[in-house]
Amino acid sequence: MTPPIRLMVADVDGTLVTHDKVLTDRAIEAVRALQAAGILFAITSGRPPRGMSMLIQPLQLSTPMAAFNGGLFVNPDMSVIEQHVIPPQVVAPAITLLESFGLDVWLYRSADWFVRDLSGPHVDREARTVQFPPTPVTDYDDLTEDIAKIVGVSDDHDTVATASSAAHQQFGDHVSAARSQPYYLDITHPHANKGTVVQYLASKYGISAEQIATIGDMPNDVLMFAHSGLSIVMGNASMEVQRAAHRITTSNDDEGFANAVQRYVLPRG
Repeated sequence: MTPPIRLMVADVDGTLVTHDKVLTDRAIEAVRALQAAGILFAITSGRPPRGMSMLIQPLQLSTPMAAFNGGLFVNPDMSVIEQHVIPPQVVAPAITLLESFGLDVWLYRSADWFVRDLSGPHVDREARTVQFPPTPVTDYDDLTEDIAKIVGVSDDHDTVATASSAAHQQFGDHVSAARSQPYYLDITHPHANKGTVVQYLASKYGISAEQIATIGDMPNDVLMFAHSGLSIVMGNASMEVQRAAHRITTSNDDEGFANAVQRYVLPRG
């Protein structure tokens, strides 16, 4: 007998919200349906905590939120539960590696987002997404402590993928490196990945992997898929990511999240 689903964990960008970062009425209704069925719902994202705060009220979130791909766990009131930061000695070499591929570099520390070029690629888009502006700095020389995430940014998607492989090769188990968007490479603490997020929530609520559903669209969601009994991939995901999941739903611009909840999760609630 297939065990019932007791927890659903969702990625945010490319999954829960549309391409224009809209949380649709159907997505909200789907989460309410999960909650009514006794299924816990949690979100995880590469965003900082403040960048997920606008989702708390409409989704009536009560579970911990995993920001920075699991680098920082916060309660819905934004109080910190636990944090995993990048080892200070790794920060400068990681920046150098990303720059060697021509990527712009951003740093995140707790509630702060640092950039060196306010007009750099995707800065405006990210500011609209997370709904707060970055802090401009001239350099990152004094920013090595308590860094939760380093992001390499480029519209050359192949180069971002190559830089991801290079980061794995150079730093090994000292960091986690994964693409959260085709144009973003996220470098975090080695325990800050979405697989660890699912394990954390499973332990907190005493739920087995077989009773967890996960949904996402990017390579950094694949580790999440590996720790769940039901993994669902968005129709807007690459073929590489789609092959890693049990089920495929429609795209995030075609109510893919809501459709997945109705078709795959609630029937197993």
